[in-house]
Amino acid sequence: MKKILITGGAGYIGSHTAVVLAEAGLTPVILDDLSNSSESVLGRLEEIIGAKPIFYKGDCNDRAIYEEIAKDHEISGVIHFAAFKAVGESTQLPLKYYRNNIGSLLVLLDFMQDKGIKDIVFSSSCTVYGQPDVLPVTESTPRKDAESPYGNTKKVCEDVLVDFVNSKPGIRAISLRYFNPVGAHPSGKIGELPNGTPNNLIPYITQTAAGIREKITVFGDDYDTPDGSCIRDFIHVMDLADAHMKALDYLSQQEIDFYDVFNVGTGNGNTVLEVINTFEKVNDLKLNYEIGPRRAGDVIKIWADTQKINSVLGWQPSYSLEDSMRDSWNWEKGLK
Repeated sequence: MKKILITGGAGYIGSHTAVVLAEAGLTPVILDDLSNSSESVLGRLEEIIGAKPIFYKGDCNDRAIYEEIAKDHEISGVIHFAAFKAVGESTQLPLKYYRNNIGSLLVLLDFMQDKGIKDIVFSSSCTVYGQPDVLPVTESTPRKDAESPYGNTKKVCEDVLVDFVNSKPGIRAISLRYFNPVGAHPSGKIGELPNGTPNNLIPYITQTAAGIREKITVFGDDYDTPDGSCIRDFIHVMDLADAHMKALDYLSQQEIDFYDVFNVGTGNGNTVLEVINTFEKVNDLKLNYEIGPRRAGDVIKIWADTQKINSVLGWQPSYSLEDSMRDSWNWEKGLK
């Protein structure tokens, strides 16, 4: 079985991708420092895939941990998730974000080149587009100045990959620009488990429904959108995980020193209030929410043009927003 190194593999998207890889007959090798995840995920993964996951606890900026992994396993490819991702924190602690998010990619690429590991799928973000002038955004939509140090690290990492591939190092790379991952594994065994106060909408919704949070604040209802709240492209995490599998397959068919980028979204936008209403409808409950002032730095509306990933990778989303809201609540209820 081919072994795929997943940095940040105990995290939200990483753990779901580990499931998809295992179901495809690949062996995920998880590296995670557990700074924004829990070791309990490993036992839950074992329940889903029927085998104990290969796990290394370590810092993705530490070359020594990669050497240890390479000594134990022949790695065929890498999916690089590991990164700090709290937009607000990044504005307060920019050096922490630049050091970790960019530094870890540099260490990883150097290791891959030394060991002859050819394929890497990089976890990028639609934040690289900023507030686009034209919707939906395509992969050729100009990247704008980032709204935060976090967003800038994704831009810089993409640039690093382009420059590295152009230097003819013998690798193949794809950046996947995620839109807004939501949902959980249909089993309810793994899902989004933020440490502390959630930074994303859906965990805030589910924690409010569970009584952990008092209420949800919708930041603004006077934007130029159908109901005044911001619009995002919400993609089920299992669809996103499948996109990584498709990206790995595609890379294996390419010539060496290859780079490309793909949007990963549904191709549709939903407002924050639509998401709240959908959650209430599919789970038959009411949420306590209020309208608050606009939040500085919020993009008003963004959603993906997915024609490229549909046609080139043969990938299509198969989960609806209703599925995402149902799976998110099932996951939250299982945490009690």
